[in-house]
Amino acid sequence: MTEASQEGPLFERVALIGIGLIGSSLARAIKRHGLAGSIAACARSESTLEAVRRLELADSCHRDVGEAVEGADLVVLATPIGTYGGLAQAMAPRLREGAIVTDVGSVKQATIRDVGPELPEGVVFVPGHPIAGTEHSGPEAGFAELFEDRWCVLTPPPGTPEPAVEKVRQLWEACGSMVTEMAAGDHDKVLAMTSHLPHLIAYTIVGTASDLEGHTKADVIKFSAGGFRDFTRIAASDPVMWRDVFLNNREAVLEILQRFSEDLTALQRAIRWGESETLENLFRRTRAIRGDIVEAHQAGTFDAREPAKSGLSGPDPDTADHPAE
Repeated sequence: MTEASQEGPLFERVALIGIGLIGSSLARAIKRHGLAGSIAACARSESTLEAVRRLELADSCHRDVGEAVEGADLVVLATPIGTYGGLAQAMAPRLREGAIVTDVGSVKQATIRDVGPELPEGVVFVPGHPIAGTEHSGPEAGFAELFEDRWCVLTPPPGTPEPAVEKVRQLWEACGSMVTEMAAGDHDKVLAMTSHLPHLIAYTIVGTASDLEGHTKADVIKFSAGGFRDFTRIAASDPVMWRDVFLNNREAVLEILQRFSEDLTALQRAIRWGESETLENLFRRTRAIRGDIVEAHQAGTFDAREPAKSGLSGPDPDTADHPAE
């Protein structure tokens, strides 16, 4: 039992706007740890809400965002980033005074730009980003352990009331996350490198494979090695979500992409001219980065139920074929 459940719920009513992988995982974690008196789920699709009811993820289900947020002291936006502005505008008249609005999006400057101005006075916006996920989507894909031992970055704009930031911090810490704060611009630059560019590369590599001639494409699929399988797993991520990520973080992504293109050109030259020392030095340097990630306990899958964390025998999570962010 968590401290929150011993002293009473952290929030009276939590409204989850979007109930896919992240939203449903958060619903499960909130229920497990007793963090809310009740949960309201909002989704556009009736089939999604039927799954929410079947899985008993929420106390009430809504297709209208205004109805969902009514009376909520915490509202969590868990939809593609491109929908945030419209949702904020639609729910603003129904938000209760003193409510906290947060989100789970992978781009923060655009989130602050689109959501903040739409919220009425007396409502506090605390942008957040749990750095966790798999390539799966939908309410069935979620699990309560998703956020355990993973970072959650909060990017409150200057002047955000500290009590509201602290309550959002407590929420994620109760879900098992390590919480830190960053400026929104810094967050977007870091995630452009660690998350957005890798996804862009994965989509490109798999797209190149799909454009090959028939027999070659079939052999690529038949003889897929671990590296290509990892790319296909990442490229299976939600296309709408990632479309919005790239369009809303375009400046940071393009800056990192330019640097990557320059490095790729240098690598191409080294291969062409047989510069073995250049290649080996690069591979040794990048191998060391992997060691740093393992040491920071951020390697392997985002599933806290993996064998290494549960004490069960099984494949090494740092080398096995697991879902990636």
